[in-house]
Amino acid sequence: MPFSELGLSQSIVRGVRAVGYSEPTPIQTQAIPTILSGRDLIGIAQTGTGKTAAFVLPILEKLKDGRGLRCLVLTPTRELAAQVETSVRDYARFMRLHCAAIYGGVSMGPQIGALRRGVDIIVATPGRLLDHLNRRTVQFSQLSLLVLDEADRMLDMGFLPDIKRIIDTLPRKRQTLLFSATIPLEIEHLARQILINPALIEVGRRSSPAEGVAQFLYPVPRHLKMRLLLKILEMTATTSVLIFSRTKHGADKVSRILNERGHSSAQIHGDRSQSQRSQSLHGFRTGRYKILVATDIAARGLDIEGISHVINYDVPGTPEDYVHRIGRTARAQTIGDAFTIVSPEEESIIRDIERVLKKKLPRVTVPDFDYRAAPPPRTAHLTPAHSQQRRHSSYQDNRNRGSRVRRDSPRNNRR
Repeated sequence: MPFSELGLSQSIVRGVRAVGYSEPTPIQTQAIPTILSGRDLIGIAQTGTGKTAAFVLPILEKLKDGRGLRCLVLTPTRELAAQVETSVRDYARFMRLHCAAIYGGVSMGPQIGALRRGVDIIVATPGRLLDHLNRRTVQFSQLSLLVLDEADRMLDMGFLPDIKRIIDTLPRKRQTLLFSATIPLEIEHLARQILINPALIEVGRRSSPAEGVAQFLYPVPRHLKMRLLLKILEMTATTSVLIFSRTKHGADKVSRILNERGHSSAQIHGDRSQSQRSQSLHGFRTGRYKILVATDIAARGLDIEGISHVINYDVPGTPEDYVHRIGRTARAQTIGDAFTIVSPEEESIIRDIERVLKKKLPRVTVPDFDYRAAPPPRTAHLTPAHSQQRRHSSYQDNRNRGSRVRRDSPRNNRR
């Protein structure tokens, strides 16, 4: 069924075709007519199946003839807010609709300017939107559509109180759409409070990855993870690789070592400024960086075409996080590979993941890799110049202070 048969106007269909899509995905086929009918909706679909277009396209259709702020889309992260705004602009390129992205980490000035000029759609993170509400730089008297995107992730990040405060400021007479890859019990409770007789659309089994993802486990002692990662990258034909680390410090370390070994790599995590995060994402999308190392900030919602491989350098904490991570590849009915490097300490989490997936994941042994190698020296990954500099610095410190050099313990900075 083409998009033209889903009740969308010609200007929207032209925008979809300009982006490069010709056939709707299953979630789009089911959701678009339901949203156009005016009914509240809960949409559950595997990540990478087109949830964003499933709500953006009918929203554009419903807003095409009016003016004023009539739609709010709430997202958990800055990156997802920027991505949804980009989708709105792309699909509405032949329409006179205006959209603004409202998120933290950047100056409020340009956002206030956009709101004063007038917008039809706001895509926002909860914290920054509350800042605008407190400053009275935004008001929702005309609002008729509310979308909660990646609702389970917003719950995981502790946004539920903020979401409730925002909803209290909105008109009660509105259409509410809730989209997510999983619906935990807390989200079901929220849905009962804010949705009225919603339609439920579920595409694919809950907590399952896209069918095009080939999954493999690489067991290895913890101290050999980096060596194995380098070996995997050396022996695998990749186009672009997204590597997940459990911590911010770990993401920085992995990216630094990859760059030292000749790989073009960037990193993204919560300690990076918005400008740094945007530059890393842009460089990854355009091919300047072949590898992006990230914490779970990138596990939800990021839609980057052409990611051939997702590699879990650290096993995620929950099966749901695993599904979201590997869902960054094999998007839009394509194919991709997901590799997970597993230390003995992480085997229990793997068993939980396999229990949820209801299948045993294949384990791979890399030929010509020394699995019995002793732990490397602490400075083994440093260049000779760096090692010499550290020795010189330690010597000077000893002379100046007349004491032993104290090494700082590693930071335990969670994602």
